[in-house]
Amino acid sequence: MHPYFSLDGRIALVTGGTRGIGRMIAKGLVEAGATVYVCARDATACVETARELSAFGECRGIAANLASEGGVQALAAQLAGEIGQLDILVNNAGTTWGAPLESYPVSGWEKCMQLNVTSVFSCIQQLLPLLRKAGSAENPARVINIGSVAGISSFGEQAYAYGPSKAALHQLSRMLARELVGEHINVNVIAPGRFPSKMTRHLAQDADAMAQDCAHIPMRRWGREEEMAALAISLASTAGAYMTGNIIPIDGGFAL
Repeated sequence: MHPYFSLDGRIALVTGGTRGIGRMIAKGLVEAGATVYVCARDATACVETARELSAFGECRGIAANLASEGGVQALAAQLAGEIGQLDILVNNAGTTWGAPLESYPVSGWEKCMQLNVTSVFSCIQQLLPLLRKAGSAENPARVINIGSVAGISSFGEQAYAYGPSKAALHQLSRMLARELVGEHINVNVIAPGRFPSKMTRHLAQDADAMAQDCAHIPMRRWGREEEMAALAISLASTAGAYMTGNIIPIDGGFAL
């Protein structure tokens, strides 16, 4: 690997790192040389993912429920007991909820806002001491928040809370980027379009639905694992050292 993109000696945490986009990113960071912690609620999935990704480098699993402030605090305390600094934080854990407008439940709205916005804020807040120890003027610590093109476009598909929650995450990220830049912590957002994940599995399993979905994408296809991983590596490496406060769509042109 070219040294511009090497993550040798760096420590990363990927929330929601056992499947979908989180796993794509975790695998890429491991392959780039980082020691990667993947966390999710399912302890078994964490162990299995860490074992599988350890074939490419060093990966460790850590079970955590980020749906509550207490769960985030427990994760931060456990990490603080194991590592001295955190070079890369990828806030990927998230959820969605779809229902007709007339029957859209408040509980669905609250769930999306809690996990997609509040828990991301809590993770950054609780892990700030480890991020501060990692950051320097030459090599800032990196926070990479996973937003969505749903937070940029109005194509909502009856997931009324999802797009607004991601838009809120985009704005929160810009605010934190401005505040933390003086502490050598960069904050950027990856805003994915369609990628294989649990959220999009119902489309991938239906050929007609898949064709209709791709018709809305100028490139006429979904994103690939290596494309997501490469963007995350770029933001985490020298390529992203002079970038902060950016919302980066990776969507085959969908946001156009």
